[in-house]
Amino acid sequence: MIIIGEKINGFIPKTLKAIEARDGDYIKEIALAQQECGADFIDICAGVAPEVEMETMEWLIGLVQEVCTVPISLDSSDPQIIVNCIPLCSQPGLINSVSMEEGKTGTVFPVIADTDWKVVCLTCNQEGIPDDGQTKFAIARDIVACARSYGIADDRVYIDPLVTTLGTKSDSMVSFVEAIELIRAEFPEVHITSGLSNISYGLPYRRGINMQFLCLTMNAGMDSAILDPMDPYMQSVLYATNALKGNDPYCMEYLGAYRDGLLPVKPE
Repeated sequence: MIIIGEKINGFIPKTLKAIEARDGDYIKEIALAQQECGADFIDICAGVAPEVEMETMEWLIGLVQEVCTVPISLDSSDPQIIVNCIPLCSQPGLINSVSMEEGKTGTVFPVIADTDWKVVCLTCNQEGIPDDGQTKFAIARDIVACARSYGIADDRVYIDPLVTTLGTKSDSMVSFVEAIELIRAEFPEVHITSGLSNISYGLPYRRGINMQFLCLTMNAGMDSAILDPMDPYMQSVLYATNALKGNDPYCMEYLGAYRDGLLPVKPE
């Protein structure tokens, strides 16, 4: 499971407070903690006004690279900001994200075509975010075709089928899983990811819904997630589901996570 650490995000109130106060120590602390808990990428999203987004991203990237060796995930809704941030990174990482909306792939794909950068691609287009799995899959197919036209291999593409909130659409999980299964069947080398906390927005005890969502989507074929790697309950789902799927012989990874204190119940 490829983990994209979500904590350096200006849309998280505590992180935004640190960004506004230029509290570099806090940013470095949570960046390093995510790496130590197994994050494969450290996502960086400034979450500030457009006029200061670039300088804020530059500051955040510098702080994370001071303490972390894992690559960065550049997170912005502005594709030009992402392109401008690429030279600031010491190694290829992950673009978060593009879509089939006008100007997104056309700005980013030519820049990363001949590199090792990977890219998250959202299943939305000019008509918005579809609700049904078949339409999500159709957009995913267009995205893969577009990426291939630039020479971007399938294993550099991370499709996010964009789960909607369960509180407003009762079959959001069903259509999301349908999209996963269709994508996985046709594009076995493509990665499938999700900002999984979207499923529980507006509902009580969000962690409970997020945990079950992660388990069920991993079983359907999702192999990446944007989440808090410091949350031991989410870690327990990751390791337990991996073992239950038969991907952890003799539960060695699960036992190792338990010994290392990554799971909620620590050894005595």
